[in-house]
Amino acid sequence: MAACGRQVFGWHRLVPLTWSHVARQTHHGEQKRTSASLLCKLTTASNGGGLENLSHVESRKYVREPECRTSLIPCPLEKQRTAVAPGFIEREKVVCSLLDMGFSDIHINELLCLWPSMHPQQLLDIISELILLGLNPEPVYVALKKSPQLLKLPVTHVRRRSGYLRKLGLGEGKLKTVLLCCPEIFTMHQRDIESIVGVLKEKCLFTVQQVTKILHRCPFVLREDPGELEYKFQYAYFRMGVKHADVVRTDFLQYSITKIKQRHVFLERLGRYQTPDKKGQTQVPNPLLKDILRVSEAEFLARTACSSAEEFEVFKKLLAREEEEGSASHMPDNKSLSLDAGRRQEEEEEEE
Repeated sequence: MAACGRQVFGWHRLVPLTWSHVARQTHHGEQKRTSASLLCKLTTASNGGGLENLSHVESRKYVREPECRTSLIPCPLEKQRTAVAPGFIEREKVVCSLLDMGFSDIHINELLCLWPSMHPQQLLDIISELILLGLNPEPVYVALKKSPQLLKLPVTHVRRRSGYLRKLGLGEGKLKTVLLCCPEIFTMHQRDIESIVGVLKEKCLFTVQQVTKILHRCPFVLREDPGELEYKFQYAYFRMGVKHADVVRTDFLQYSITKIKQRHVFLERLGRYQTPDKKGQTQVPNPLLKDILRVSEAEFLARTACSSAEEFEVFKKLLAREEEEGSASHMPDNKSLSLDAGRRQEEEEEEE
């Protein structure tokens, strides 16, 4: 009787726990089937049957299910976090570094979109090298937008080219103009740059300081053919009587040889321009170079040539025909010797 009392007492404690568990873990249809089976087992227990099996089964299910629930939910999140986190963190580091350099959020987003497949660290390395040359964020952004292929260059190549440009005197902020006008200075072969520099130094006899000023003020010369660049200078020196210092000061080499010839010969045939003699003298005062080349065509005709647009158009056609027939060559023989002698004369005049 005492044992039966203890069993009944245990049954009263089990019923609320088991029924509550079944109600929470099953759907409405499953609740009916489970409750019927459970009542059957409880009825058997009230008639003297045992509750050990029921208690053992339910308690095991009650304990193990939370383990299963915790093991299923976090797995996809952990995998997703592992796949996304490294790239996201690297990108955020690059963005922070660019912000510290002075780039705006808009510039950074556009730079990152230039080559979406490129690693962000490559972008940061290239920009860092350009900043070290003394450039501000704005010209770097403009240059990269204009020539995105700069971002594909190896960092070692950019460093070597930067060192070479410093030797030419284009560091400390002077590279800003060059990079904006001629960003391919980083992508073109170094032998092509050396060829242009060689023409300016050896053929045209500019000093090292003058070469630096030409590259800084007229970076378009880097795109020219070396032979055509030499001819342009010789035309200025022999036909127009322009000295080295004036070529540099007026940015003469940035203008096309066609424009130079058209305006110079037109003035010459109008009697408004003369080639200076050996002493640099002329019978008529020649107009300044800036009034010949640096102004628009309308202003050139109105103020310098004092002629009409119709006359100038007819002249340009005649000049083009003369060029084709080869009758417009006035270059003297033995140009190199004359140029060398003229250069020495310029130096003597500067010393005086």
